Amino acid sequence: MDKDRVEGAATNMGGKIKEGAGKLTGDEKMRQEGIADQVKGKIQNVVGGIKDTLKGK
Repeated sequence: MDKDRVEGAATNMGGKIKEGAGKLTGDEKMRQEGIADQVKGKIQNVVGGIKDTLKGK
């Protein structure tokens, strides 16, 4: 598994936590940052998947 996939999954999870914390505290900026982190993590995961495919794994 490519390291981008692992890092992407971690970024996505962190974004979910940040989004949840923003919702709980009423911090709209934190909630939006969490959503952005989730998108970043998903993109990074896709890039890692493409790299794995190109490597033949």
